[in-house]
Amino acid sequence: MGLCVFDLDHTLIRTPLDLAAMAADMRRLIERERGPLPDRPERYRVFELVAWSKSQAPDLERAVWAIALEHEWRAMGAAALEPGALDAVGGARRAGVQTALWTNNARPVTLPALERLGLAPLLDLVVTRDDMTALKPDPDGWRIIAEHFGARLDARAASADTATRFAGTRDAVVVGDSWVDGVAAAAVGVPFVAYGAREADLTRHGVTPVAWLSDLARLPEWLTAHFGFQGSPRRSNRLGSHCHDGHGRT
Repeated sequence: MGLCVFDLDHTLIRTPLDLAAMAADMRRLIERERGPLPDRPERYRVFELVAWSKSQAPDLERAVWAIALEHEWRAMGAAALEPGALDAVGGARRAGVQTALWTNNARPVTLPALERLGLAPLLDLVVTRDDMTALKPDPDGWRIIAEHFGARLDARAASADTATRFAGTRDAVVVGDSWVDGVAAAAVGVPFVAYGAREADLTRHGVTPVAWLSDLARLPEWLTAHFGFQGSPRRSNRLGSHCHDGHGRT
């Protein structure tokens, strides 16, 4: 039996969540309390600012998380399903594939949205930031997934360091829209399926998807071809017009 692990924002649901604005608010708080952070060409990301507050200013960590939660509550109030989301998750279940969610959002924000949008009954496991020690792209969330599903360690697919901490599986895939999902998946040796992702971002961070999706509803077809009827992964070229192996996509 295979396992399909989904990201949430811009994968299964559409929200107006603006991570750049969230990070900017966090940075303003940190710099107001601790002085300027070092300048750099790229903006600071949310996960970086959270990690900085944990290590450099633990007294600010609660306030930093409060900013994240405020942004998330506002965004989830306007959340809607991504086209094909119910078909993707429900179709995966009907195909005999187990399903999980792996999100950097908070559990109190995530669960009501899943219930309201009809996704909750279709997910075997929900992993939120409240369950993890670090946000994606750190792969710590996979520890929860591996423990729940009893995933077996695949040392051939993971680095020696990662193999001592996490279980990577050959019978799992991660589906997401961002490089952070791809980096987290790669860290535990799990193939990554890109949905609506920016190719330039994935390339810059060294992420090579096993497939590209432009129509989420076609995911069950791809999963059936990938896992085969006996649940063992295999490569397939029968992906349809909206899903391609490797580098091609529509």
